[in-house]
Amino acid sequence: MSQATALQPLLAAGKRMESELVEFRRDLHRYPELSMQESETAAKVAEQLRAMGFEIKTGVGGHGIVADLAGAKPGKTIALRADMDALPIEEESGEPFASQRPGVMHACGHDAHTTMLLGAARILMEQKEQIQGTVRFLFQSAEEINRGARLMIEEGALDGVDEIFGLHNLPTLAAGKVATRYGSLMGSVDRFEILLTGKGGHGAIPDQSIDPVVAASAIVTGLQTAVSREISPFDPVVVTVGSLQAGDTYNVIPHRASMVGTIRTFAPHVQATMKERITRIAGQIAEAYRCKAEVEYTEMTPVLVSADDSVAHVERTVEEAIGADNRIEAAPTLAGEDFSLYLQKVPGCFFWLGSGPREGAERSYGLHHPKFRIEEECLPLGASLLAAIALKRLV
Repeated sequence: MSQATALQPLLAAGKRMESELVEFRRDLHRYPELSMQESETAAKVAEQLRAMGFEIKTGVGGHGIVADLAGAKPGKTIALRADMDALPIEEESGEPFASQRPGVMHACGHDAHTTMLLGAARILMEQKEQIQGTVRFLFQSAEEINRGARLMIEEGALDGVDEIFGLHNLPTLAAGKVATRYGSLMGSVDRFEILLTGKGGHGAIPDQSIDPVVAASAIVTGLQTAVSREISPFDPVVVTVGSLQAGDTYNVIPHRASMVGTIRTFAPHVQATMKERITRIAGQIAEAYRCKAEVEYTEMTPVLVSADDSVAHVERTVEEAIGADNRIEAAPTLAGEDFSLYLQKVPGCFFWLGSGPREGAERSYGLHHPKFRIEEECLPLGASLLAAIALKRLV
């Protein structure tokens, strides 16, 4: 039997459960939950897993769930991971199953990821006698705030795991296609907060005040200059100030100003230098404007780098299942993913699964957009591919 033929039962199993996967995903989509609040979502996942015959651990790293499937013979342990949380976004998709919770939306497709992993668990449970080793299913909380993976690791979710795999839907890639990449796929995620203290006063008498608004404006500009003049153009870095707060009315110079931002890089050696750089620039510019700057800097997630052997395994599996024409090389992105924390502990691969329309996917609304939507035909394919990736490592 050829490898392609060997994978056909897994693809067929995914297609048979398509209507059930769609129904489950739509239910999750109607009732999204923010990071660290995924209690209802976790309860629905737990109910499904128990009905399949799994013994599970709940409340892992927040509302995370861990379920092991031990095969007929001992061997390696392969982990598969999905995230469960939604975003604080008001949905504008127009879908009949749109969010029923104001200001909360599955705008990143984690409802789809959760559904796919449940589908993979069901497929692999049916293949239990073929498995030589163990498949561990990780349903993770709080990816959007970069907390869930760290907490799950701290609570032992990776103990005994030899390799880990995960995917993310991509609405700008057509359903039925997969994108993989060797090396850095996604950027690191750091967060900084700068509190500036000046001297408040009347807006008409600026000479008797120390204006933190002017200092804050100079710091925003200075941080951009640091990227263009202190870091090699061959090392991509993004510094974004996402929020700048100061003052309450038009004729008062405020006493304080604050800003919060993010830094993304592709190179670990660059990430290691950014705390010193941000602290120095903010402090010295603030001093030039007679203000005091306090900087809080947090390294949240590292660069996401898949292991070469794991990437090669995913590519072989994808090509055997759906053909080489349906696999492309992924472009790197400075968006972050806390799956990178798992990859610091064990080898593995993270890849993109197309969730956009067959025609014109590149014009689709992207991740985190209020009009984000997916083509649900990606659900059975994602379930089947995850199952195949694990099974082919354990036979």
